[in-house]
Amino acid sequence: MTILNQLSKLSAYVQAGQTLMVGYSGGLDSAVLLHALTQLPQLAHRSVRACHVHHGLSPQADEWAAHCQRMAAQWGVACEVIHVDVDQASGAGFEAAARSARHQALAEAGGDWLILAHHQGDQAETVLNNLLRGSGVLGLAGMPERSGRILRPLLAAGREQLAEYAQAHGLSWIEDESNTDQHYTRNWLRHTVLPLLRERFPEAQARIAAAAGHAGAAQNLIEQLAELDAGGTPLFPLPVARLRELEFARAVNLLRTALKAEGLQAPPASRLDEFVRQCREAAPDRHPALSPGNWSLQVRARQVWLERAQ
Repeated sequence: MTILNQLSKLSAYVQAGQTLMVGYSGGLDSAVLLHALTQLPQLAHRSVRACHVHHGLSPQADEWAAHCQRMAAQWGVACEVIHVDVDQASGAGFEAAARSARHQALAEAGGDWLILAHHQGDQAETVLNNLLRGSGVLGLAGMPERSGRILRPLLAAGREQLAEYAQAHGLSWIEDESNTDQHYTRNWLRHTVLPLLRERFPEAQARIAAAAGHAGAAQNLIEQLAELDAGGTPLFPLPVARLRELEFARAVNLLRTALKAEGLQAPPASRLDEFVRQCREAAPDRHPALSPGNWSLQVRARQVWLERAQ
């Protein structure tokens, strides 16, 4: 399936008159995405815009921003540059802090839909990374094609296919030197682990991505089960009595799904399991709590409340 054919699936989501905001880093993947969108006959150029996030982490950051604006203009697309500050002292780690700043900037960008250039290789890296972190079904599902207003139409495309498109259309792109630093887990997976897997299993990347699709289908069923257990969308506060009535695994699933509905990533399974155990076994005068980061779960008046840091 060609790149343009893969992008045609956007018509299932995008309505007439809606605007597409493309996350444009200037790298190969996003360059192909942005250029290809301007080639779709069903999308007028005025419906496509681009957003480049300027982290200021590289000496070449200003040149990259200028490159993105220059190329976007050449393709008839307006490109906005958003400057962000990365908290390099973040306890989550430098890579996670940069990713968080980028996601926040893109989330606040305009447009009805945010289109990202994640491809099959990114999906495989995400699944392997989540597997090594001990993630459950949600983590093994990787990145969905749609998440809220975010669309990832290129998840079935291999990087080789993107490179062929770029060469065929004479595209130019930037190379971020940090992408070769194998100190970062994603780069190590990309440059060391996946090539080794492909030596034995040439279709490893595609098969991992397919497995993510199967896990995604299973995750949908798990969330439907949580909705049945909650009598609707799981929302805070959650009655402790309900957590005690359910089988333990279903009680944990109910709490995890409620956190997902709030846009939060559940803590490691061991911590979430322990919190649910305490909720189920604690006497009425006890108040179990779980504080994994800038939010916390607190038991008050026999209900589990979600509190966010100010």
